Amino acid sequence: MKLIILDRDGVINEDSDAYIKSPEEWHPIPGSLEAITRLNHAGYRVVVATNQSGVGRGLLDLETLNQIHRKMHRMAQEAGGLIEAIFFCPDVDEANPFRKPNPGMLLEIGRRLKCNLHGTPVVGDSVRDIRAARAASAWPLLVRTGKGVQTLEHEAESCTNVLVFDNLATVAEYLIAGSSHE
Repeated sequence: MKLIILDRDGVINEDSDAYIKSPEEWHPIPGSLEAITRLNHAGYRVVVATNQSGVGRGLLDLETLNQIHRKMHRMAQEAGGLIEAIFFCPDVDEANPFRKPNPGMLLEIGRRLKCNLHGTPVVGDSVRDIRAARAASAWPLLVRTGKGVQTLEHEAESCTNVLVFDNLATVAEYLIAGSSHE
């Protein structure tokens, strides 16, 4: 089994500058849940790694975050897919080693799943995702959904040598087609 790590907001679901604070505010990006299903069927273990500073900011509590994640799990399952695990960092402190762009969360995923992250695709919509993936020796992929377009416009230098896709569905198509980044 291959591993793929996905950011949540802006990759799987619509992002919000006001944070996703309730299950009612969580809406999948069209095609994202089906992309997870296709990745599963192609032998990928799908794991989510997401900063959730809204918890640390007091905008939602852990129970509400769990309700949002239960909704995401349920909707992925209804689409025929499986998100194996969700790792999150609720902290607002940039020095927290688990908060992206720091690699701690990704390294913990590798440790817990007993996977070498070298070459593991990490799909995100921000420079934080790119930097965390690079620091963990993983393979950063950027989507234009969420904050992806702004990331390309304002952080172009950080996006050097990063493959860019319209959305998670096009990432899945690329990986499943067997294209190699090496």
